[in-house]
Amino acid sequence: MGRGALDKVRGGFTFAEGPVWIASKGVLLFSDIPADTINQLQPPAAVTAIRRPSGAANGLGIDPQGRLIASEGDNRRVSRTLTDGTVVTVADRWQGKRLNSPNDNITRSDGTVYFTDPPYGLPSGQARELDFQGVYRVDPAGTLHLESMDMDRPNGVALSPDEKTLYVDDSAAGLVRRFPVRPDGSLGAPTRFVSATGGDGMAMDDAGNLYVATNAGVQVYQPNGTPWGSIPVPEVPSNCTFGGSDRKTLYITAKTSLYRVTLKVPGLP
Repeated sequence: MGRGALDKVRGGFTFAEGPVWIASKGVLLFSDIPADTINQLQPPAAVTAIRRPSGAANGLGIDPQGRLIASEGDNRRVSRTLTDGTVVTVADRWQGKRLNSPNDNITRSDGTVYFTDPPYGLPSGQARELDFQGVYRVDPAGTLHLESMDMDRPNGVALSPDEKTLYVDDSAAGLVRRFPVRPDGSLGAPTRFVSATGGDGMAMDDAGNLYVATNAGVQVYQPNGTPWGSIPVPEVPSNCTFGGSDRKTLYITAKTSLYRVTLKVPGLP
């Protein structure tokens, strides 16, 4: 795995998470969860807060129209930011009960949104209404579907380049699962992909290699699950995503800081 030197872009955050590249603007968005803020990086190093409060947004994604999809822990919902800046709810209840605290999300090219719902970000003093931690799908018509309810702590998500496989990090179990994606967007039965101690957010490159933020840095696995390499990070990484004009810059959020490293294979936002 060829790569350049790791570069610290900026520090001083309370818990950085959820990076996503906005190609239309040439910027990176990322969350600072305890600060209740979504930040914007204008490369190389200009960082500004673009939303506060953010609903304690965690994972951020982008839909085919370039609109921001945010997993908001405090608001217990997944939201979409429209082109005029209006923030609307994508999903906040399953069968009348409030979600736990949506954690991460990714959107397929047809507009299908997949997200995880562990209780990590459940607001203090609020009770859980669901007795499971789900993996959900919102179809292009806006209907919410429960796809999995047997994980202890479903966390990061990633789609393969052909969109036929969804990877989900089960943090408590220390493993990454992969689900076959059917043509209608629904998921088949999962299989174990790799072990990942402390696994959190994930990213995927164009060759189908999976980048997993773990306690041991960003671990990289080939499509067959063979370890391909690792990217040491001074702080425990929480998430990662590809960006830059050539999509060869891997941005890594790690506790109080944002890092980046140049890779040889471009990747997906």
